[in-house]
Amino acid sequence: MAVTAAGAAALLTVLALCLGSLAVAAAQGGLAGGFSAPDLRALRFTVLQATLSSALSVGLAVPVTRALARRRFPGRDAALSLLGAPFLLPVIVAVIGVIAVWGRSGWLSEISLGLGGPRLDVYGLPGVVIVHVFFNLPLAARLMLQACAEVPAERWRVAAQLGMEGRALFAAVEWPALRSAAAAAFALTFLVCATSFAAALALGGGPRATTLEVAIYEAARYEFDLGRAARLAALQAGVCALAAGLAYAARAPMAAGAGVLRQAERFDGRGAWARAGDAAVLIAAAAFLLAPIAAIMLRGAPSLFLLGPEVLAAAARTAAVAVASAALCVAAALSLAALVTALQTRGRRGAALADLAGLAPVAASPFVIGVGVIVALRSFADPFALAMPLTALINALAATPFALRILTPALRLGWEEHGRLAASLGLTGATRLRAVYGARLRGPLGFSAGLAAALSAGDLGVIALFATPDAPTLPLLMHLLASSRQLDAAMAAALVLLALCLALFRLFDLAGRSAR
Repeated sequence: MAVTAAGAAALLTVLALCLGSLAVAAAQGGLAGGFSAPDLRALRFTVLQATLSSALSVGLAVPVTRALARRRFPGRDAALSLLGAPFLLPVIVAVIGVIAVWGRSGWLSEISLGLGGPRLDVYGLPGVVIVHVFFNLPLAARLMLQACAEVPAERWRVAAQLGMEGRALFAAVEWPALRSAAAAAFALTFLVCATSFAAALALGGGPRATTLEVAIYEAARYEFDLGRAARLAALQAGVCALAAGLAYAARAPMAAGAGVLRQAERFDGRGAWARAGDAAVLIAAAAFLLAPIAAIMLRGAPSLFLLGPEVLAAAARTAAVAVASAALCVAAALSLAALVTALQTRGRRGAALADLAGLAPVAASPFVIGVGVIVALRSFADPFALAMPLTALINALAATPFALRILTPALRLGWEEHGRLAASLGLTGATRLRAVYGARLRGPLGFSAGLAAALSAGDLGVIALFATPDAPTLPLLMHLLASSRQLDAAMAAALVLLALCLALFRLFDLAGRSAR
């Protein structure tokens, strides 16, 4: 009963923050005002950049996936780890790195000038798409690489006996395995890109390159037009729901079939041209992913002396918000995961609904949630005086779907292994929790906390709504420095933020591993 009550309380809190805030904003401002020309431009740009970013991310991930799937080479494990690195990288850090590589004074512009060409203009649609592909190409490749690993070894042997190579092999074996993962990757990246804020704010390039999320922020922060913010948030949620529905309808069943051997040996692509092509693909992908990080390190390290004491204060605020956010996220996700697992093990139909409701923050606008909290609190408290706690709360909400996906399988596996035995022995309470789930949960709990802390530390979102410029977090300080053309100082602050995010993730992750 205690587990069910805690999970139900967490579920109601998530829904209240996601849906209740929208209702509060709508009640204050109304939903009947319609959409202006700037709103429709923001809608068009959101759909355009999300579609382009998702298509490029998934399309470019296909050759990267094929190269990684059929090659075994020294450093392959490091290459696979690199695919997970951008997810921990703060978006504002990636933006600064992209400007250093692709901007008017960036590496590629200098190369272009040396060859007699023009300087590159990274602002507007190109810059937003580049940042989104930087983050989502590795994610799509990881999803599709896992799908490739599910193809039975027998299929590859049959294809080799039939002499299949190139397009024929791709059409007969690889694409049937990849298409479901590709649809899922497209939907996920579309949702991420459609709700993106930091990249569009820093690189949008004016009113004609504004996303719905930036428009919601402007309506909530500068105009305090709650009706417009609510209408835009409802529109954004509708776009996300439509994209998810289309991806669900376009999904295909796994066509690889069952098999006995799972460690597949690939017999294709052994020619010199195929090896050279795969090498070129992997080198190009590594250069694309590593160049922004290298630019930050090379330009940020010598500029560290430009940073004043305000950076240490911002780093301390960022770390405090991140730790609080991680604690709140893990508590909520663990309660939700326990509720979902309990409903599943009892055969209740509500398990799928509870699991789906836990994903609501993915499509919710954090700015509308922030506005709803402001409206709810302003009658008896100053919400802006509570900027840091509220930022921690909303950042924890944003990370909860990821932690839920990490913790639920661990709980389910613990129940399958020891749950019935513990029930037959009459174990209850903390004793049952330790016996059934203790060993399975420590690692996922540490990983979830580290992920939530890193995501919160690097977030330039809600803090831009609540905080004042005299008390910024590191991401907000970076944005202020870059906006005032102090790019060297922004690079140095980016380096500090990158180190802080990686340190927080590593600290929590190692704590979970060492507790095993």
